[in-house]
Amino acid sequence: MTQGTRSGGPAAQGRHVVVVGGGLAGVTSALALADAGVRVTLLEGRPRLGGLAFSFRRGDLTVDNGQHVYLRCCTAYRWFLDRIEGAALAPLQDRLDVPVLDLARPEGRRLGRLRRDPLPVPLHLGRSLAAYPHLSLADRAKVGRAALALKGLDLTDPALDTQDFGSWLTAHGQSARAVEALWDLVGVATLNAVASDASLALAAMVFKTGLLSDPGAADIGWARVPLGDLHDRLARKALDSAGVRTEVRTRVTSVSCDGDGQWSVEVPGETLEADAVVLAVPQREAHDLLPAGALDAPERLLEIGTAPILNVHVVYDRKVLVQPFFTALGSPVQWVFDRTEASGLRQGQYLALSQSAAQDEIDEPVAVLRERYLPELERLLPPARGAHVKDFFVTRERTATFAPAPGVGRLRPGARTKASGLYLAGAWTATGWPATMESAVRSGVSAADAVLGALGRPRPRHLFDFEEAA
Repeated sequence: MTQGTRSGGPAAQGRHVVVVGGGLAGVTSALALADAGVRVTLLEGRPRLGGLAFSFRRGDLTVDNGQHVYLRCCTAYRWFLDRIEGAALAPLQDRLDVPVLDLARPEGRRLGRLRRDPLPVPLHLGRSLAAYPHLSLADRAKVGRAALALKGLDLTDPALDTQDFGSWLTAHGQSARAVEALWDLVGVATLNAVASDASLALAAMVFKTGLLSDPGAADIGWARVPLGDLHDRLARKALDSAGVRTEVRTRVTSVSCDGDGQWSVEVPGETLEADAVVLAVPQREAHDLLPAGALDAPERLLEIGTAPILNVHVVYDRKVLVQPFFTALGSPVQWVFDRTEASGLRQGQYLALSQSAAQDEIDEPVAVLRERYLPELERLLPPARGAHVKDFFVTRERTATFAPAPGVGRLRPGARTKASGLYLAGAWTATGWPATMESAVRSGVSAADAVLGALGRPRPRHLFDFEEAA
């Protein structure tokens, strides 16, 4: 490929935007811009698209690096799935139903469920909460009152970001048991932090949007195929169809602007010229690429902490779990998903354990994790006690998400920078959401919208349909 073609030579027409980063944020920006008629080049340093939601091969298995789910209220990610023609491969539950196993209870009485009824908010969860066996009657009543208090919070109030969720729960009568059996059950998985370490603003956003906005908002969806089929294969097909030039294994070394507002993006051996640039990379990488003066306080990007997620993968010689997933109390095990069919396994069963807020375990040796988690699975799943473990391995994402700590809101920049023509995207930017696939897609839309406004291009109407549904 010649430099002229790749950099926008004589054959290229119209405005050109370079998107740096091929995760969900970058792919979304590229698709949105291309749909608006802008010429787009997407650059990704890895050999694949998808960012931190990807797949790899292990023998005959196709393995996701971690279990990723979304909710019905994730309207932007649902738009993304529709846009890449992947919605049927990641369907939603018909109705929220979460099996919760409590090892502290006697066998036969360990199973509780969090599910909804087809009733208005907040009655949709009333029957489930009233029958939830893992909380006392008094705790159940107090949970209802706390939920109503959460519903009344103003998410635009900046003071919420200065408080931690755990202290707020305590002040609203929530016992340690209620936090463990309900608030952290949901919050750790969505925020990647326990309540005491999480910003009240982000926690309130999760619970208000997911549980207290619409009866079906918390219905869970997840990919029934490898994530790579969605975020790499189908995403790349959509990009190709939209006319986006996609380059993988292409790491950007610098981004600069000349005096006439033209941007230069340096990659090894070549320079790409652009009218605008979207940096859709992690915050530390964005900090290193930002030109001087692009942000008032670029060091704030380095103050945004990160949080790990540990994923434990177990392949059994037989079926040990009937449900598609469950979550656990009284055990280090958090959420367990059946990934047998998605991985291509033909005999036995493959379970994936998603362990969020895993600061204490992320660097533990595999042997130690095996000794810890296999006995726990046998305690939770009686059929596993007689099963043979054919494979056990772990995947570690040490910087899986930004840390949703109190005060993080003031550190998250918006899509626009002070440098005309330079924009930011990524789940860590100021979307109002924690570090989820939804946040990543929303950031990509915001960056594309800002670029289109600067270039005088109209918004593609279909791109913003999800805002009306939100």
